Amino acid sequence: MTPPQTREVPVTVRVFTQRFSSTPRGARLARRLALHQLDRWGHAYGTPLSDTVAQIVAELAANAVTHGRVPGRDFELTLSYTPERRLVVDVSDTRTERRPGLVAPLPLSDSGRGLLLVDALATRWDILDRLPIGKTVRAELDL
Repeated sequence: MTPPQTREVPVTVRVFTQRFSSTPRGARLARRLALHQLDRWGHAYGTPLSDTVAQIVAELAANAVTHGRVPGRDFELTLSYTPERRLVVDVSDTRTERRPGLVAPLPLSDSGRGLLLVDALATRWDILDRLPIGKTVRAELDL
């Protein structure tokens, strides 16, 4: 007796990875290239997904440049896209000792709201250890 066969639908995961200089210019370029890559994957500029990813990448890249910067080291952006299922945004830096967290900013503060935005926009987010050194902030969007 043979077990019934189930047909599994093949899944293609598309991945984009790029390193950027840990500067404000590098953070802006990361955001622009993320949107360009989404457009190549069929999600045009100005769509809800594109706008959400732009905000998430902008916040995480700015955090990597501002709080995760180590002189002479770059930060890295990785987009993993599974069509019709999920988009994962990873921003990695080489600073291990400074781990971000959700902290309510002071009411009149000009900063401290980036991860609150990521928390509101992403389906899930987490902070992962990066080997051999550093950390990765991951934001996932279910499609």
